[in-house]
Amino acid sequence: MIDMDETALLIQKAQNGDIEAKSRLVSQNSALIWSIVKKFAGRGYDLEDLFQTGAIGLIKSIDRFDLSYNVKFSTYAVPMILGEIKRFLRDDGIVKVSRSTKSLALKAKLFSQSYYVKNGCEPTISEMAKELETDEDELIIALESTSEVESLYRKVTSPDSGKETFLIDKFNNAADDSDEIMVLRSALNDLTKEEKQIILMRYFDDKTQSEIGRILNRSQVQVSRMEKKILCKIKEKLV
Repeated sequence: MIDMDETALLIQKAQNGDIEAKSRLVSQNSALIWSIVKKFAGRGYDLEDLFQTGAIGLIKSIDRFDLSYNVKFSTYAVPMILGEIKRFLRDDGIVKVSRSTKSLALKAKLFSQSYYVKNGCEPTISEMAKELETDEDELIIALESTSEVESLYRKVTSPDSGKETFLIDKFNNAADDSDEIMVLRSALNDLTKEEKQIILMRYFDDKTQSEIGRILNRSQVQVSRMEKKILCKIKEKLV
């Protein structure tokens, strides 16, 4: 059994940039992650992949947990772990990410957070690659591939109602509101021909970034970066 005082101490250390404390919390809560992962057995997904995804949810819980909450950390973590796995299952048809890539991205995230707390700035790709003993290109692909969909599923706040919604819902619900249609059309019209192609192929033709790259004679990393910039443009118009 995990001692709650020990857990609170580890969380405090982890939030202050102690990467070993964060890794220990992940290790201590691995049984919790597995208990959630097993609920999705038999769906054709590698359980190790789902565990890695659940671990990302646990790390988010560690980062956001307030020690003043009158609730056990495990109770707080469960919905975040579950939500991360469900998001992965929902988005898996759009982006395929290998286990090794997820693992590298997870290590990079842990190192980046620790580095920021200690130095007050983000580490460079070169610094991360050296620390993780990996190739810079592989690291870039890992970081891009695990964050690209999140931008569409990130919550945004409506300036009128103050309510939070997902950016992608602006696309899906636009047909129900003529004003939304006008704003969306305006946002899309402001894009270049190539940017429009990328959005249409990614979110209407369900093509992967690699497939788009071959069509546009660009690398997967270039397409990923362009997609992020495009979504930022659209987001500015919609929120």
